[in-house]
Amino acid sequence: MNARFDRCSAWRLPTHALAHFFSVVMLTTPFATAVAADDISLSEALRLAGTRAPMLDARRFGVAAAQEEAARAGALPDPRLTIGVDNYPVTGSDAFDASADDMTMKKIGLWQEIPSRAKRLARVSFADRQVDEATAKAEAEALAVRRATAEAWIAVWSAHRELTALQMLREQAALAAKLAKARVSGGSETVSDALATEAALLELDNRIEATQAEKRAAQAGLARWVGDAAVEVSNVAPDFNSLPMSESQLLAAVDRVGPLLPATAQVETAAAAIDVARADKRSDWSVGASYGQRAGGRSDMIMLEVGIGLPLFSRNRQDRGISAREADYQAALASREDLRRQEAARIRADIARWEGLKRQVVLHEDALLPLAQDRSATTLAAYRAGGDLQPWLSARRDELDVHLAHAEHLGELGRAWAALAFLLPAETQP
Repeated sequence: MNARFDRCSAWRLPTHALAHFFSVVMLTTPFATAVAADDISLSEALRLAGTRAPMLDARRFGVAAAQEEAARAGALPDPRLTIGVDNYPVTGSDAFDASADDMTMKKIGLWQEIPSRAKRLARVSFADRQVDEATAKAEAEALAVRRATAEAWIAVWSAHRELTALQMLREQAALAAKLAKARVSGGSETVSDALATEAALLELDNRIEATQAEKRAAQAGLARWVGDAAVEVSNVAPDFNSLPMSESQLLAAVDRVGPLLPATAQVETAAAAIDVARADKRSDWSVGASYGQRAGGRSDMIMLEVGIGLPLFSRNRQDRGISAREADYQAALASREDLRRQEAARIRADIARWEGLKRQVVLHEDALLPLAQDRSATTLAAYRAGGDLQPWLSARRDELDVHLAHAEHLGELGRAWAALAFLLPAETQP
């Protein structure tokens, strides 16, 4: 953040005003209980995202589709209706004469395939695992939406805080510019000092425009989740210094973090696919019945048939399918373990980053901000006593840099908190 203000010689707010401002807007308490009618809290933004995010609807439809497939997984195949003519002569003197041969008859029948019980049970189990996988993807998507919504809300909140601070500083800079002009008219100040205050005012105006653009961009990002194009957020944020779960609890529950939910379900689906492949070695049955009608007053006939599949070459067919599914299962296990390690490492890294940002915020509040304010107050007193303007401008520029850096760290702290607070489904948190 400091690098973005190296060229600014912005006028600074009086120390007591800035201290009062930041003591109010940087309060971090649990979710707001009293906010403006048009402002939304983080909890409200999360609620809206849970009902309006299109991807959650897509996942819910995916679960419904998997459930419908599971409902029919163990059903028998549809029977086949057969219609035809048997023993119809096509050569010789009786060609195309349906009544010439005693064996010629019109036939209608039904044929039913009956897969083995093992196959049907395996298919039902596989379909159930696919339902579990679709459900896991829906849960992971819900967590991703909550985290993205929280980060978008925090981005708007941070931009709003920065914009409010700059606007307050702009009011003071405008007053300083008027004071400098008055002193120039009275001959007690040089024109260059008055120009310096004008330049500081213009720099602040430029920064305010940039921050307003950043806020609008952040609002556009939040609108993706809550559906309102120009939503305003509450000034009161959650307690970013406290997590729902400790590091040890997060690591112990790493298998339940969002990205691992689908991976675990995919392992179970791969295991069920092995059972389906093994069931292919079981013989299927089929039964059929047909009725034949003969011409010329001859007796009609019926036919009954029973068939059984013969997996005689399982070594090059079914066994290879089983081996392929077992390889898929091992690949799913390895992928899940790799993802598990990634998530565990990410939790440790995010915890370290969050702890570091907390210390930076405390350092700003306990040391850097008071030091910058004291320096500004000292140089301001010297300027009022007839000293040079430049030391005050320099002190105020440094104080502004400290305040804006502190605001940036608070935003980063909020995002680091969101990355950890929305890792697990709510029902798994204490």
